[in-house]
Amino acid sequence: MHAAGIRGRATRRWRKTTIADPAAAARADQIQRDFTADASKINSRWCGDITYAGTWEGWLYLATVIDIASRRVVGYAIADHLRTELVSAALANAVAARGPAPGVIFHADRGCQYTSAEFAGLASGCAVKLSHGRTGQCWDNALSESFFASIKGELLDLQAWPTKAAARRAIVEYIAWYNGTRLHSTLDYRSPAEFEEDNKIKKVA
Repeated sequence: MHAAGIRGRATRRWRKTTIADPAAAARADQIQRDFTADASKINSRWCGDITYAGTWEGWLYLATVIDIASRRVVGYAIADHLRTELVSAALANAVAARGPAPGVIFHADRGCQYTSAEFAGLASGCAVKLSHGRTGQCWDNALSESFFASIKGELLDLQAWPTKAAARRAIVEYIAWYNGTRLHSTLDYRSPAEFEEDNKIKKVA
């Protein structure tokens, strides 16, 4: 590899983003690892998590809300902290953008941000039903993990990020591209936006 000028792609340094709160009230797992793309369930089941980007100025964190049925990132927030306000902003943005019917499920891990009283109060006020996977079980939130693998492998891990502002702009642009252009095998090789539009047309017809 050295002689051919080939260099392997190495994963970046790892940082823990969520810490389980052992005192938090237990909530049922409403998803049960069912992350099936299903047009009939668009805007009824969401999932989310937190990931990070390392910059020369420090860490930047991204919280997402993804529609399980269409794979679309329907809400997100970016900040330089891991306080509950980060995940609250992502959920509030999703509710404002999508206007879901009362009872939409939001599924996440048992990190302290997602099990906090502050987040529960926001969810209740938005008529969002909270669902939690088990501690230490990444497969319980596999769709969120899949999105993070994509954004890291296709963007964040490909270059150094000198500033938080540059990383933030790139993340915003990536999410727009991911929603509108990136093809998904589970959506019959359509983008999330195309999948939603196609099924909207079919329902009207």
